[in-house]
Amino acid sequence: MPRVVRKRRTREHIIADLSVNHVEARVLRCGYSVERIEHDYGTDLAIFTHDEQGELESGFILVQLKATNSLRVLADGKTISFPVSRADLAHWLSELMPYILIVYHAPPDVAYWLYIQEAFEQRPAFSLEHAPATVTVHIPLAQVLNEEAVRHFARCRDTILQQVKGVIRHHE
Repeated sequence: MPRVVRKRRTREHIIADLSVNHVEARVLRCGYSVERIEHDYGTDLAIFTHDEQGELESGFILVQLKATNSLRVLADGKTISFPVSRADLAHWLSELMPYILIVYHAPPDVAYWLYIQEAFEQRPAFSLEHAPATVTVHIPLAQVLNEEAVRHFARCRDTILQQVKGVIRHHE
């Protein structure tokens, strides 16, 4: 009787789960909370921050995770090259709150991050309208995901909230 092959847990499934665990651990160590997005349309996690008393702060940080067994490091030895879809990028750039792309490198158990809106503000010649279906982003190897990086994301969110409040006050 032939053996029936059952569904398998692939390496891709394993490293995807490891990437979530990696990010969640760093967020939780900051005293923050993280929610997994069940229906993934380019967003995997939402990070919520809490003050020293544990009270929820305004706003949030959005995260897209990508997991890989190998990274493409540029010739400078300091930068990762990573492809993202134009559709994802369009969604990320349309968000008000910080959108963080995190690339998890499984074998050494390390992740790198890129604040998408900030990165593309520094590329004034970039046109989403004329971009190819896949856009290459560059992530500095120095941008390792750790607790300080997570706190940095919260400060970026705070800056956006202050700007929005300033605009609202200006129009009152």
